[in-house]
Amino acid sequence: MATAAAASASEPEAEAPAGPQAEGEEDEVNADGSRRKVLSRAVAAATYKAAGPGCEAPEEGVSDSGGDEEDYAMASSAESSPGECEWEYDDDEEKNQLEIERLEEQLSINVFDYNCHVDLIRLLRLEGELTKVRAARQKMSEIFPLTEELWLEWLHDEINMALDGVDREQVYELFERAVKDYICPDIWLEYGQYSVGGIGQKGGLEKVRSVFERALSSVGLHMTKGLAIWEAYREFESAVVEAARPMADFLTPSDREQTFDSQLEKVHSLFRRQLAIPLYDMEATFAEYEEWSEDPIPEVVAQSYAKALQQLEKYKPYEEALLRAEAPRLAEYQAYIEFEMKGGDPARIQLIFERALVENCLVPDLWIRYSQYLDRQLKVKDLVLSVHSRAVRNCPWTVALWSRYLLAMERHGAEHQVISATFEKALSAGFIQATDYVEIWQTYLDYLRRRVDFKQDSSKELEELRSAFTRALEYLKQEVEERFSESGDPSCVIMQNWARIEARLCSNMQKARELWDSIMTKGNAKYANMWLEYYSLERAHGDTQHCRKALHRAVQCTSDYPEHVCEVLLTMERTEGTLEDWDIAVQKTETRLARVSEQRIKAAEKEAALALQEEEKAEQRKRTRAEKKALKRKKKPRGADKHKADEDEEEEEWGDDEEEQPNKRRKLENSVPPASDAQDQEAEMGLFGRSAPTDAKAPSKQERAAALKRDVPKVAHDSTKDSVTVFVSNLPYSLAEPDAKLRPLFEACGEVAEIRPIFSNRGDFRGYCYVEFKEEKSALQALGLDRKVVEGRPMFVSPCVDKSKNPDFKVFRYSTALEKHKLFISGLPFSCTKEELEELCEVHGTVKDIRLVTNRAGKPKGLAYVEYESESQASQAVIKMDGTTIRENTIKVAISNPPQRKVPEKPEARKGPAGPMVPRQMRGKGRTQLSLLPRALQRPGAPAPQAENGPAPKPAAPASTATEAPMMSNADFAKLLLRK
Repeated sequence: MATAAAASASEPEAEAPAGPQAEGEEDEVNADGSRRKVLSRAVAAATYKAAGPGCEAPEEGVSDSGGDEEDYAMASSAESSPGECEWEYDDDEEKNQLEIERLEEQLSINVFDYNCHVDLIRLLRLEGELTKVRAARQKMSEIFPLTEELWLEWLHDEINMALDGVDREQVYELFERAVKDYICPDIWLEYGQYSVGGIGQKGGLEKVRSVFERALSSVGLHMTKGLAIWEAYREFESAVVEAARPMADFLTPSDREQTFDSQLEKVHSLFRRQLAIPLYDMEATFAEYEEWSEDPIPEVVAQSYAKALQQLEKYKPYEEALLRAEAPRLAEYQAYIEFEMKGGDPARIQLIFERALVENCLVPDLWIRYSQYLDRQLKVKDLVLSVHSRAVRNCPWTVALWSRYLLAMERHGAEHQVISATFEKALSAGFIQATDYVEIWQTYLDYLRRRVDFKQDSSKELEELRSAFTRALEYLKQEVEERFSESGDPSCVIMQNWARIEARLCSNMQKARELWDSIMTKGNAKYANMWLEYYSLERAHGDTQHCRKALHRAVQCTSDYPEHVCEVLLTMERTEGTLEDWDIAVQKTETRLARVSEQRIKAAEKEAALALQEEEKAEQRKRTRAEKKALKRKKKPRGADKHKADEDEEEEEWGDDEEEQPNKRRKLENSVPPASDAQDQEAEMGLFGRSAPTDAKAPSKQERAAALKRDVPKVAHDSTKDSVTVFVSNLPYSLAEPDAKLRPLFEACGEVAEIRPIFSNRGDFRGYCYVEFKEEKSALQALGLDRKVVEGRPMFVSPCVDKSKNPDFKVFRYSTALEKHKLFISGLPFSCTKEELEELCEVHGTVKDIRLVTNRAGKPKGLAYVEYESESQASQAVIKMDGTTIRENTIKVAISNPPQRKVPEKPEARKGPAGPMVPRQMRGKGRTQLSLLPRALQRPGAPAPQAENGPAPKPAAPASTATEAPMMSNADFAKLLLRK
């Protein structure tokens, strides 16, 4: 009966799980069936071997562990990685060998090239170089944490090559390393099933149970993949029960209770533990337990099961969000983490962090948050240090992770040699900024300072601290400054801390003064705050003489806030100095302040002179433009040429404004006579009011096209449809039939309702248009066509926004903040293509995107942005590529950190000193701003007539207010500036 129950209990697992149970488990049903057969045979063999030679084995070939390992290898081959079929030599063996040599050379130069390691392992595996591939994997695992796929491939290879017990122990060690990198349920499942093969060895049964229990502690709460671990463990214990059942009849009641009944209770316990945890497909597990158990389900178990089902409903929305989203699913994991943090269960919080890090292992903020939670909440030494170690292996370029690691090691009492070795690894991690090295040095120096017992005059720890300070200064000066052209510590923070330690803790003011002298010689003597910091140190631990000396030097050297330093000096002399000291201080401060005032006046005069020069240059440019316009008017072109010249001038002045010019032609367009009348009038008077010759030529094709475009009715823009409309600009002016040309491009994003190209009054295309869609999502998708090249020019696609209502609206597609995974390359040849640059950059890592910067006409500017997969690859690329030559051009490579974009001037900025805003003069309307009323008819009190197309002339000022302001000299102007 129990046998039948055990057999039926395994039936639900032979079916594909319904719903989002375990990602990918339905593809492993056949392999699981093979494993269960092997598992049962291995357990039976171990049980009969333990019973002694008096019992006869029920089957052949299961009495020795070697056969079990062979059967396990056959079963595990059902799910072995696809790479195992690649052990045969490739046809082009010589080519592979050359590639292997190239990759090995590349790694000898840069051992942190992740992709080179992966490619080398793949090629060595193809060539069958077992020893070399094992060494390559070992080397990579020491530098980087390996992914689940890499570990499983390595484990399968080692399992297939294991021949004896020694090899099995080495595989066990490899499994132990694998489960430490990431929380991977598949690796734990593989580990448990492989340990079953060694059940016949000494302590094999305890080994299997130990592995499965650790697996449950690690991933047993995993709602989608934890079920496989529970089922494998139950299958193992059930197999032990079935193997021991035939011997139960030969045992005494006490022995039976001690062996068989206790083993049966283990299976019951596993069922009860699993049903108390919210997992997918819990209903099937409960039904399996009811069928397997000979006794009714206890009420306590049923209540725990019902409670777990209720919890499952709370977790389902987050799990389903993960199943719907695409990797890396960072936002979904963060929401899940927030939910678990509110629950407060440490085991579940730890698990969701680990699940998130499997897909987001290169996100430093996630590691920081995880380690911070462990440092403040769990405080378990092995767990905390393990997570910190994994964090710096995944994101070695992040200095915050290294600093937290050092603090955690100190907090949990790690040995000094271990902490020092970790610090040395941090120095070789390759940080991106010079300030990062200052931060890691400061963290290490703080640790060394806390080790010193300053009650002793001298100690080994104190000497080590002083030597570390000396080494830090040399390292920043030589290594960091050579790489970044700066030390990263312009304010000499490390030297200041050293001086404070010498003065306050070691009572060595002489050394502190030497350090401060060195600080001042590094360009800090002009800053008042540096002198005041030194003065505070002397005030607390020095003497009055050195305080006075420091302040006198500060008065002479400070250039930013000399008034403040002078005030501090006078205050000290007022409270402690003699009359002679007071007189000297007053004389020095007055002399210094007078000199500073004179320097500021000269600087203000110089600045005013430069401003005047700029103003004169602007006036000169304005006069030059006016002379050119006057020269053009003197030419007086006749006929159509004059018409064309006027329109060209007007279009040039107005530029690319979206609104058409409010000139007189608009009135003519609004009052166009009927076609027949217009033709008759044109036949009599000609195009420009002159008598047309009798043999007038028919209008040309271009003229007919222009006339046809002028007849297109003006369609007002509907602002209510802005959400479904995009604005397209920077199109070629020569684009023929913009509607027909652009429609196929935008129809790929959705159904296009209308394309409205904008034409000038002459019928010429103005280079921009509006594209209206049926649905809003189509308009959002169309924004992805931004910068697409149309007839040699990059097309600009932006949202349709009324700038009169949103004057500050500005669309810029790319980030303007620091992007540590992206490079900015300048100095490129204009002929450099995207493919050539990608070939140059992919040597240093995986290139995700390359953007060549062009002007509005699509011409290259010699600049490019290259986006790498990780910050470490970008930092290595900067080191290797900066200063290299491409076609005789020396390029510059740096981490992308664009300067802040200039904010457009607000309308308020044009307000004059009197308050009201000065009206902006319109361009292109000079011919119509004159008053046509004769002066003889103008009355003094009457308001001046307003020009038709321009601003109204300013009213004449009253006689009482017509007095002009007196002219100011340069000195007066400088005093005015200094008064602000």
